Amino acid sequence: MDWQQIWATVQDWLTHTGIKIVISLIVLFVSFKLINVISRRWAKKSEKLSEKGKADKTISRVVNHVVKISLKVVVTVGVIGYLGIDTSGIAALVASIGVCVGLAVNGALSNLAGGVLLLITRPFKVDDYISTCGHEGTVEDIFMCNTKIRTVDNKVVYIPNGTLSTSTIVNYSAKDLRRVDIDFTISYSNDFEKAKKIIEEVYSAHELVLKDPESTVRMSSHGESSIVLTAKMWTKNDDYWTVKYDMLERVKKAFDENGIEIPFNQLDVHLKND
Repeated sequence: MDWQQIWATVQDWLTHTGIKIVISLIVLFVSFKLINVISRRWAKKSEKLSEKGKADKTISRVVNHVVKISLKVVVTVGVIGYLGIDTSGIAALVASIGVCVGLAVNGALSNLAGGVLLLITRPFKVDDYISTCGHEGTVEDIFMCNTKIRTVDNKVVYIPNGTLSTSTIVNYSAKDLRRVDIDFTISYSNDFEKAKKIIEEVYSAHELVLKDPESTVRMSSHGESSIVLTAKMWTKNDDYWTVKYDMLERVKKAFDENGIEIPFNQLDVHLKND
């Protein structure tokens, strides 16, 4: 075994291929780092522009994700070509694998198509509060294959775009105003006109209930053991839950002060002594 020849071969490899590998790794690391920095700055700038109404937050985020991944793929292919690896062979291999994977991941392709469809039809955007697929929450991100929403109890749910694009979506943030509907039950022995007036006074005094559109309260049904009065009040979207909880509490207190009874189910048990 000629150690000098082996050492010469190792030196030749280190001075040529070894240096190329080191340079490629450095280029790869620096490029990825630079792409991430640019992506973050772009995201921050897009956030500021969207707050001013000069850019669409949803489109900006999706484009940011796509461009970042595309740039990293281009850099990786360039580094492979610099190392002298035949990229045409890799392309053929990737194409072959892609066909096999495409047949196996038909669901992923439908999610990708669903993501494109959501971006075109725009049933919701980032920061909207939606209900769909058995979940409710605020949309935090729309990716190409899934949508990320945050529920009111701070759980994160990822919904596949394929499923989302073919499901019923309720967008609670699409309109500036929202109507609060609440049913109040009173006893048949109570004066329902008096109860209606109490409810009107309560919502008229509430600072978050709008005067226009006009709020109403009417008898909506005759229950088995109670009369149902339905109040319909308009408020700003952000104030919906505050108005609903306040009305429930304030009307209950006003009913108690005015002797209006809120009936509840009771069970009478009769004992027969033989």
